[in-house]
Amino acid sequence: MKVTPILYMEAIEPSLKFWVDRLGFKTTLTMPDGDRLGFAILENGSSEVMLQTSASAAADMTTLGAFFAARPKSVLFIEVDDFAGVVKRLEGIQPAMPVRQTDYGMTEIGILEPGGNLVVFATRTSQ
Repeated sequence: MKVTPILYMEAIEPSLKFWVDRLGFKTTLTMPDGDRLGFAILENGSSEVMLQTSASAAADMTTLGAFFAARPKSVLFIEVDDFAGVVKRLEGIQPAMPVRQTDYGMTEIGILEPGGNLVVFATRTSQ
């Protein structure tokens, strides 16, 4: 089984810069929607994330138009091996959740990516 999150947003282009330029994802597929992107698939190793505009999704799945009009948000929890490296890549972005140690043995930082979705990066610090 493979699980791939789809993040819905107003515009994909600002989020592409974040995922590709800062986090090292590669764009594997894009679909235009008029003069901008409506959809993009990004990969980094075995991880995949899809970005889609709410307008594109509403047009594609007409019975769910009201759902996408509400612009649902997501939270991604991404475990990483090189936490310090990820924090360095996030320099200049105000964290939505500053670095913290959790009771469940993780060190975490959370940021809002340009599409408005919360992305939490974490590494295990104890068992």
